[in-house]
Amino acid sequence: MARLPRLCVAGHLHLLIQRAQHGQSPFAEAADRESYLKSLRDAAGAHRVAIHAYGLTQHEVRLLATPDDGRALSQMIQAIGRRFVADFNRRHQRSGSLWQGRFRATVVDPVEHLMDCLRFVEAASDVGGAEQRPKDAMSWSSEWHHTGSAVDALITEHPGYWAIGNTPFERESSYRKLMERALTPEELRQIENAAMKGWVLGSEPFAKRLGAQANRRIRPLSRGRPRKNRLSIG
Repeated sequence: MARLPRLCVAGHLHLLIQRAQHGQSPFAEAADRESYLKSLRDAAGAHRVAIHAYGLTQHEVRLLATPDDGRALSQMIQAIGRRFVADFNRRHQRSGSLWQGRFRATVVDPVEHLMDCLRFVEAASDVGGAEQRPKDAMSWSSEWHHTGSAVDALITEHPGYWAIGNTPFERESSYRKLMERALTPEELRQIENAAMKGWVLGSEPFAKRLGAQANRRIRPLSRGRPRKNRLSIG
């Protein structure tokens, strides 16, 4: 069966996941994270992609982003790959790619899933780099921007984030409380499966509206053989 094209729709919120090859740790050093974030900032600006959140682990990148163009996410990731991987290889005296093939992505219904996806992305640094967070935590994720500990010029706040409070203080306080509750295993599975398999993460009404804009299926086909129509005999 032919592989479906990546689900990417201009003007919509997307969750992206890119994983390193087995045995590779692209972000073990602060200089690596700084290099990646600079590459991300430049590529996002060049290809008109709004970055709402990022999270780095020892082996993975997670992003929440809205592209102006249906090709912009791929162009942005390709530009990051050329610049960051070349810089990483030069500093670590290695060659070849860092990543497991294509990045994965899904379109996210912001009404239903923005805040959960924001937490999924920004808590990612706890998975692979928790032991380093006391020393250099701010270079692992954009959590510090949304909780008010720092201002990150890379971040364009999503309108849904503004809806959780009337003032910056209220929004930051509300988000800190949300971050205190870990996502459940089922919530994590739902978000990660949608991104890795490329199916829309959202309600049925959202999926129907999105289907009119997308150039591919956005939900998996039903399992099993199609039912046969019964002919009536009269």
